[in-house]
Amino acid sequence: MSEQFTRTQILYGEDAMKRLAACRVAVFGIGGVGGYVVEALARSGIGALDLIDNDKVCVSNINRQIIATWKTVGRDKVDVAAERVAEINPDCTVRTYKTFFLPENAASFDFASYDYVVDAIDTVAGKLAIAECAKAAGVPVISAMGAGNKVHPERFEVADIYETSVCPLAKVMRKECKKRGIDSLKVVYSKEEPRTPLAAADGDIAAEDGPDAPAEKTSDASAAEFRSARRRATPGSTAFAPSVVGLIIAGEVINDLTGQK
Repeated sequence: MSEQFTRTQILYGEDAMKRLAACRVAVFGIGGVGGYVVEALARSGIGALDLIDNDKVCVSNINRQIIATWKTVGRDKVDVAAERVAEINPDCTVRTYKTFFLPENAASFDFASYDYVVDAIDTVAGKLAIAECAKAAGVPVISAMGAGNKVHPERFEVADIYETSVCPLAKVMRKECKKRGIDSLKVVYSKEEPRTPLAAADGDIAAEDGPDAPAEKTSDASAAEFRSARRRATPGSTAFAPSVVGLIIAGEVINDLTGQK
């Protein structure tokens, strides 16, 4: 075992470290949550990682995403994360997929090849598809619920989706999981009531117009209406809420793979 993992081996033992080195984990979504998952898994000795995300690092990511710096702005998130993993553990095999996971492309991923699946994406349809694919393949999966608009990292906890409350995303997921016959899903969520975002600066909205922006803004009134809608839709986030969710998820993955109680 490499010297860099000796402190971890002191807690888990040699056999557990060998197990981790032989495992492949898929992380869907390399953002505020997923980036910290990848970071912790790489530092824990996971032998192979599949990183799935089609987004690029933008300036507004810098406040919370471990892969986001002024140097990485504009680059593909999976590429930046893969480079970071290589600098942490050169023995870790990394496969990158520059695509957003959707139900339509779910068949492109061999879930049976994974030892564990991490869902750190934002869309309900995608999260449900990941849960369904993992269930069909008999692979353990853990899903991040809402971390946006929350400021108390100490309130995040691990639970089954049917034991959750308060979290709006978890409420939708409970309903949809039941419809699809998904009888269990490990999640990380918080009972903290989401805060209502304050109005963002116009510059922040413009910087994140993205594909949802109208092709033309023909009047001051329509532009103001668009900015107002973006303020309502764009969640606030901090450096410490999504990072805690990511580290909790990574801990669950490592402990489950090594059989820790």
